[in-house]
Amino acid sequence: MLYLIGLGLGDVEDIGVRGLRIARQAVRVYFEMYTAILDGPDNGIPALEKLLERSVIPADRETLEEKADDILDGADKDDVVVLVVGDPMAATTHSDLILRAKTKNIPVKIIHNSSIISAVGATGLQVYRFGIVVSIVFWTETWKPRSFAQHISQNLQRGLHTLCLLDIRVKEPDMQALIRGRRVYEAPRFMTVAQAASQLLEIVRHPDPSTDTEPPVAFTADTPCVGIARLGLQTERMVAGRLRDLAEVDLGGPLHSLIVCGQLHPLEVEFLRTFALNDFLDSVPTG
Repeated sequence: MLYLIGLGLGDVEDIGVRGLRIARQAVRVYFEMYTAILDGPDNGIPALEKLLERSVIPADRETLEEKADDILDGADKDDVVVLVVGDPMAATTHSDLILRAKTKNIPVKIIHNSSIISAVGATGLQVYRFGIVVSIVFWTETWKPRSFAQHISQNLQRGLHTLCLLDIRVKEPDMQALIRGRRVYEAPRFMTVAQAASQLLEIVRHPDPSTDTEPPVAFTADTPCVGIARLGLQTERMVAGRLRDLAEVDLGGPLHSLIVCGQLHPLEVEFLRTFALNDFLDSVPTG
């Protein structure tokens, strides 16, 4: 059987008892290490191997997308495990691997765990008041996609909060090197709350000049937001502030997420006050 086992928010000890037992007994164990990271040095692999009492095979994007057949090899006769930070079904890559397994008549079992999508409740924002989840990617000089801004605006128009997942660049090929026929990888990069907030502010201040049909965004520099870093870990940090405030914060190392708040309930406001940067919540309407 192919097992996809969730590791939780980032500490190796967040794996469940059943997942731990299966991973220890499987013929091979892969660790998916590009949609999220484990806490600790070397992406947590040494700590993971110590906990499991066995070797673990690192699986980057190339392994999962281009060498999936290698992972599935023999999974019809023995147990093969793919460990995933968070919940296995929070990334489409894992859906693709499951479909590939099913075409080979390999049974699949998913062992769920906590993920950022449910753990955002730790901010005091009510999870049923969230709308579409969006991803914010790193901009370049020549590529500045803005579609996520319209999804945020649609959520805001419905009074809903938006969880923004921030870009992770792990083992990304250097395009200039590829052009010269060499496979070289860029240094890992993890988008911060400040970088994401700065890109949203850029959209507010400079509407896209390439189109006259783009509707105005529903957020402003004063829109309430929440910045999250390393949620669920010992070094967890959360701050609430205006969008322009969060463009200036330093929340330390990865992973970060940003929430653009919609209509706030009075209880949500009281919770946010416990980690707000200033008294901006005094003037925020509730409903």
